[in-house]
Amino acid sequence: MRAIEVSEHGGPEVLRLVEVPDPTVGPGQLLVETEAIGINFIDTYIRTGRYPTPVPYIPGAEGSGVVTAVAPSVTDFQPGDRVAWAAAPGSYAEKVLVSAAVAIPVPDGVQPAVAASALLQGMTAHYLIESIYRPEPGEAVLVHAGAGGVGLILTQLLSARGVRVITTVSTDEKEKLSRDAGASEVLRYDDEIATRVRELTGGVGVAAAYDGVGKDTFEASLASLRIRGMLALFGGASGPVPPFDLQRLNAAGSLFVTRPTLAHYTRDRAELLWRSGDIMNAIADGTLRIRVGASYPLAQAEQAHRDLEGRKTTGSIVLLP
Repeated sequence: MRAIEVSEHGGPEVLRLVEVPDPTVGPGQLLVETEAIGINFIDTYIRTGRYPTPVPYIPGAEGSGVVTAVAPSVTDFQPGDRVAWAAAPGSYAEKVLVSAAVAIPVPDGVQPAVAASALLQGMTAHYLIESIYRPEPGEAVLVHAGAGGVGLILTQLLSARGVRVITTVSTDEKEKLSRDAGASEVLRYDDEIATRVRELTGGVGVAAAYDGVGKDTFEASLASLRIRGMLALFGGASGPVPPFDLQRLNAAGSLFVTRPTLAHYTRDRAELLWRSGDIMNAIADGTLRIRVGASYPLAQAEQAHRDLEGRKTTGSIVLLP
């Protein structure tokens, strides 16, 4: 089968298309023929070595496809089932081994590219607003990268609850996407973000800031919070945040800061099914729209990473085998 392989850490150029043997099903596993493969910022962190991973390896952990074989011990799935996953290493490939414990049934009507890019970003949005800080109707929050995959999902889910969503974007096109998703106000990164947030909230600040950008926005996120506000730093698209003096949280209003990861919010099958089920059902009934901003052939994984890191994409992006 064809797959993308990384034999050394580095830039997008280290993503190379290779031929490798087909994987063989082991205990508790499904063999899935991929229909679409999700691309996420964490893939770039691993590729560069920011998150150390032995090489060579096949990148990616998210996708969707059709089950072609199951281990004898697996009873919940059978060949022909459509599944999606967000935690199956080696997903940049035509065939992937997926643990039955992390496989999610795909409802009828959910297209492969949507299913492949909905879980990691969708469940991230879910834990941020269900388990990190759950805003009440009428509260104001700040969402950075409002036209990105997580940003668009967060904005839709929050605005549907009656939460006032203030977002940041970089272009007019992205502003329109953010407003269409339900953002009340949209700011540019070159604005005095914290000053504008204070103006928009009558000097109070926001109840929570959901920040997946990191280094470039961290200070603005902190300065935008109300007393006892929550900063959820769930990513670092612009780079890691420098060392930080916790005493500052006291002086700024007894603030909270957390650096969560999805794995700790899907610790068992029940929690995984709760979060994924809410997202998949919302997609199936039309409550949530997943924007697939671009798709690339598997052989163009290098270009997909370049576009993602260059912030040239909106919504989710996928590879097609």
